[in-house]
This record gives sequence, C-alpha cells and structure tokens, in this order.
Amino acid sequence: MAQGVWTIAEQRDGAIRKITYEIVSEGRRLADALGQDLTVILLGSNIKEKAAELGQYGADRVMVCDDPKLEPYTTDAYVSVISGLVKNGDPAVLLVGASVEGKDLSSRLSAKLDVAMAQDCTVFAIEDGNLVATRPIYAGKAYAKVTFENSFPQMAAARPKVMELNEPDASKSAEVVDAEFTLDDGDLKTSVVDVLKDESGKVDLTEADKIVSGGRGMKGPENYKILEDLADLIGASVGASRSAVDAGWRPHSDQVGQTGKVVSPNLYVACGISGAIQHLAGMSTSKVIVAINKDEDAPIFQKADYGVVGDLFDVVPALTEEVKKYL
Repeated sequence: MAQGVWTIAEQRDGAIRKITYEIVSEGRRLADALGQDLTVILLGSNIKEKAAELGQYGADRVMVCDDPKLEPYTTDAYVSVISGLVKNGDPAVLLVGASVEGKDLSSRLSAKLDVAMAQDCTVFAIEDGNLVATRPIYAGKAYAKVTFENSFPQMAAARPKVMELNEPDASKSAEVVDAEFTLDDGDLKTSVVDVLKDESGKVDLTEADKIVSGGRGMKGPENYKILEDLADLIGASVGASRSAVDAGWRPHSDQVGQTGKVVSPNLYVACGISGAIQHLAGMSTSKVIVAINKDEDAPIFQKADYGVVGDLFDVVPALTEEVKKYL
C-alpha cells in the first residue's frame, strides 16, 4: 500500500535551489495531514553534506544519490535513478518543483512511472486521504481542482514561489541515508557538452522576490536603463514582455509569460506592459502587482493591486527618486 510523501530536491553546482525548500515545506504540511513521513530525494555529486539542512524545513528522511554521473543534471540519468527508488519505496504522494528543470524531469518521470501528473500547481490539499491539486488553466483565466483515481504515487509539480516557506528550525534534523541505486551507462543517452552560465550575478527571475518588467512601451532597448536603475535600488531583477524580447530589446532569459518564465515574486512592477493574457499567465500569482501605463484601459490594470496612469518615462524616474529618500 502506497505510504508517505516524497519530494525531489533540486540543486545546481552543489547549492540547493529555493524551490526545494518550498516543496519540502509543502510536503511537510501534506505529510502531517496524512499522518505520514516526509522523504526527500537528493541527487548530485559530493552532495551529501547539503542533506542535513533539509531536515530544518521538515524532512524526516533524506535519500542521497551521490554519483559523478548525476552532476550536472540530465533527464535520462535522473529519471532512471528516481523511478527505481519510487517503485521500490511506493510513496503515496510525489512532489516536484515546476521549475525549468522540474518540468523537464516531472514529465518524463510520470511517463516512466505510468502515473498521472498535475503540472504547475498553486495549491495542494488532502481530502479523504487523497491529494487535491489546484492549477491554472486557459492561461490563468480559470483554475481547476484535480485529484487522482487509482494512480500512485499521486504526482504533482508546484509553481515556484507560491507555496508557503517554513522558517528553518535548527533543532530539527532528518535521517540521512545513502540510497541504493544502479546507473548503467546504457541509461545515459545524453551528456552535457558545455554550460553557458549567466555571469551577471543577478537572481534568476523564477527565484526573484522583486521584478521590474518592461514591455513595448519602453520604445527601445536603451530605455531599459531607467528600469535597471530602479531594480538595482530595490534589489530586483529586470524582466520583459514577449513583445520586447521579440523586438530584440532583451534576451529570452528575461521573458515573463506563458512562453517565457512563470514568476511569483512578492513585488512585480509592470512598466509599459499592456497585459496580454499570455503575459498575465506568467505573473498573475505575484503577491503585489504595480502597473504603470499611459493607457487607462490596459488589461494589466485589472490584475494590478496599484496602478499609475501616466507616461512611464516620467513616472519611473520619479519613483526611483522617491525610493532613494527612504534608503
């Protein structure tokens, strides 16, 4: 009989990603609701020393899979190892982060395990002993509540930065065990030839607490300087709409939206962005949304908590100067 809640940790270059702490925190709440234990799977090379801190966020046990072949991440290697552990462990619930890596991993893993999966979820609950997941559909215009029928583990991926993060408790610890797994060369059909790293030092949009984004209203790439000035002042990352990226004003890594990155920062400032449904799908779960647009009928104002109708080239510099007074 399927038992327990499992989550899959995500790390990069030996550093645990924030989405891991979010799904471990959520996994702890679900495990408590079921009256069961929480297990975390951590894969990588020379990664064991990072396992203990997951106990501070609620993990009862951390299964460490340590092998040079697991660093860096490749889909086939991770799926081969994790699927074997899941089949042997038979968990009731399996959570993954819906990051770029998590979406790639979860889709292949669900197919390998032959189970259903709910992707990009924003709310989880336990009802009658089963996982119920809430996820946006129709580009965020509606939400669906889904559950699972005779499908174990009940597998779901959580949207980054929407799950409540537990405060780490140093008095709590997890049992750290070396997982037994096999990883044959025949399982490795791909390899990483090269990694092009972002050397800017800026926080990735999916993990940023604050984002200042610009759209077609920026009129050109040179004008993003005013957004960068504000972003640097408040410790934010700079994003862009698809139209700005398509125009070549910003790199694709800055794109927020359905075909870009889905973000949920504490603060999202939209400058010169009309609010097309594809863009709203990527940022509508932000905690506070501020819209600056000279078109008072722009759809972005329907989602905004605070709106300023005006020319962004007047408003943003004025806002930057006001912020300076409080720093």
